[in-house]
Amino acid sequence: MGKEMKHWLSRRNFLKTSAAGLACGAMPALFQFNPALAADIPAPRFVLERQPVLKVLRWMGFVKSDEEIWRINTKKWEIATGGRVITDFIQWEDVRSRAAMESVLGAGHDIVFGWFDDPHLYPDRLLDVSEVADYLGKKYGGWYPVCEVYGRDPQSRQWIALPLGSAGMCLNYRVSQVQEAGFAKVPDDVAGFLRCCKALKAKGYPTGFSLGHAVGDANAWCHWWLWSFGGKAVETDGRTIAINSRETGEALEAARELYDTMIPGVENWLDPHNNQAFLAGQISLTANGNSIFFASMQHSPDINRDLMTMNFPVGPVGFPTELSLFSLGFIFKHTLVPNTARHYLQFLFEEPCYGAWESGTWGFVTPTLKSYYDLAAWHKDPRITPYRECTGRMLWNGYQGPPGAASAAALNEYVIVDMFADVCTGGKTPKAAMLAAEKRLACIYLR
Repeated sequence: MGKEMKHWLSRRNFLKTSAAGLACGAMPALFQFNPALAADIPAPRFVLERQPVLKVLRWMGFVKSDEEIWRINTKKWEIATGGRVITDFIQWEDVRSRAAMESVLGAGHDIVFGWFDDPHLYPDRLLDVSEVADYLGKKYGGWYPVCEVYGRDPQSRQWIALPLGSAGMCLNYRVSQVQEAGFAKVPDDVAGFLRCCKALKAKGYPTGFSLGHAVGDANAWCHWWLWSFGGKAVETDGRTIAINSRETGEALEAARELYDTMIPGVENWLDPHNNQAFLAGQISLTANGNSIFFASMQHSPDINRDLMTMNFPVGPVGFPTELSLFSLGFIFKHTLVPNTARHYLQFLFEEPCYGAWESGTWGFVTPTLKSYYDLAAWHKDPRITPYRECTGRMLWNGYQGPPGAASAAALNEYVIVDMFADVCTGGKTPKAAMLAAEKRLACIYLR
């Protein structure tokens, strides 16, 4: 260890490192440092490996400033430590398969920012990051409950991933068109929401929700809809397949009614397509992260002035049942620079860097640490404020069962999305679609 670079970067050292302190402190005006968050909780002390080079795999940003600020924060870490980071930004849909391949090969990137319960596909191949997770939780008000589900291995209870945030999903709609359809706003219950969508279609304003293999959009609304009626894929034991139920049947029947209000072609939509349709004025209502708001603010001011955002309506179960696109950072054991990898993740989660990222992206990613709920960034415009609720309101993939390889595989194979698509666009009856999904889930959970 004597030959290694000894960068003991505690919080005090951070701030003493002028380049890092100044750069991460160069935040947008509405981001304000909160002294209450600066409690003197000792940070983990990592000895970085000699001349470290980190290889990072991350999804592309839908908001331009996302990648820009990410690169700025990374550069500050490089200046502070003398290390180097090589970041590969790839399509959202490709991250999971790429990471899974590298986990098998035992080579490739050191850190991956993946989706949902990806870490639970190969928990034995990931580094324990409990020291960093515990430190961040103590310093920044604790993690939201869903973060504990996704970030910890259910067997060892070790943190195998750091929950980066959810690309929070909300409803986006055109105010003037909703009012023309006879509603002051979109109702916050599922039954009223469905009536509103029918009225919009009758006025010539179709809706649009992805029924293709869209990592974020299709998974988010289909799971919300299923759970809001009381349906679920599996029981709490993680073994009893529960998809074939009265509640699922009711969800599918109602989804077919919703599909009748949609624009043609949604069965082929991936994550970018509903954004494009909404910004082109082709649909009146969809579910999306705030990239629609950000893009309309930049390029479609008329649509932006007519845009409203709200959290998902609550269904017959009587409580929020949301699923937002959830991202976590995890480190493969095959890395040659484990201390460097842990330190880099810790750096990105500290308030100066994380807060600048949140503010500059207009809350594109909903924070996972509770203290970041009060960032001034969330008050830039009241229409983005609902996004800050998403992580606290969301359930986890595989609900009510535990996370693991099975829940991750079911999501990866789009079992729930395909069940809805079978009914809405494939002509299957709800019963036939449930039986098909039941068979697929049994193969996944019971193998």
